[in-house]
Amino acid sequence: MRSRNPVFSREGSFTRNDQYAGFGTQTAAQPGQQPYGQQAYGNNPYGQQPYGDPHAGQQPLTDEQLAVMYDAPSAGPLQTGRMTMDDVVARTAMTLLTLVGSGALAWFLVPTDNFAPAIGAAVAAMVIGLVVSFKRSVNPGLILAYAALEGVFLGAISKLFETFWPGIAIQAVLGTAAVFAATLIAYKSGRIRVTPRYTRIGISIAIGFSILLLVNLVATLLGADFGLRSGPLGIVVGLVGIALGAFFLTLDYAEIEEGIRHGAPEKEAWRAAFGLTLSLVWIYIEMLRLIAILRGDD
Repeated sequence: MRSRNPVFSREGSFTRNDQYAGFGTQTAAQPGQQPYGQQAYGNNPYGQQPYGDPHAGQQPLTDEQLAVMYDAPSAGPLQTGRMTMDDVVARTAMTLLTLVGSGALAWFLVPTDNFAPAIGAAVAAMVIGLVVSFKRSVNPGLILAYAALEGVFLGAISKLFETFWPGIAIQAVLGTAAVFAATLIAYKSGRIRVTPRYTRIGISIAIGFSILLLVNLVATLLGADFGLRSGPLGIVVGLVGIALGAFFLTLDYAEIEEGIRHGAPEKEAWRAAFGLTLSLVWIYIEMLRLIAILRGDD
């Protein structure tokens, strides 16, 4: 199954043409075997044996050997080397703590009258984010560097918004947490199903939304104003932006579940953490803008 999330839909992601990162260069199939990535759905893509009895063609185990296997502890993450939900939670927590920590430093150290450090951090974070997105192998250091730089930008911009609308930062944090929890509950309860049609529609809207914002940015630099970030139209744009962030979160959830189910390497938990962080940063920024519009001159 091809990855649906833009963060994961490239070489080095959880799934790419029905294969996992690092498994894209397989040897030719032996006679009687299907090539890797062309097995029937439900088969183990990592094994070399057909779905069914893994010990086919081997001598049967003795009663003593069966007893030893039965009494042995079940394989855990350290034994299997495969990604688990605990791995994803731990890596995501590390990434978000790095982001929050650098954001707190920027809040106290970056002055509101000199936004150059924040802009520089945002550009550097964007570059590193692109490198992480298209890099075949997972690099935890780059992911943590992205989180630290993104945190500097978010801390500085949050402080700037706070000077005009006191309390807006905590409101945006609570709003982002609420969106995260709501999408997770809806996804786990089956109210949201990540289907190919759902994905195609969401990606199409996201592309159109991004083009619209890019055109608005260019127009703003040229002195024009389409009103996409103010008034009733700005509120609609803000709600669409938050909805798209929630959409990307559901893609993240689906990819994480798929990676765990098919035994993705443990290191892929870092890629999952990166995807979740991207989605949460998107939602937080859109939440800041929406709350600022709603509060107006309060």
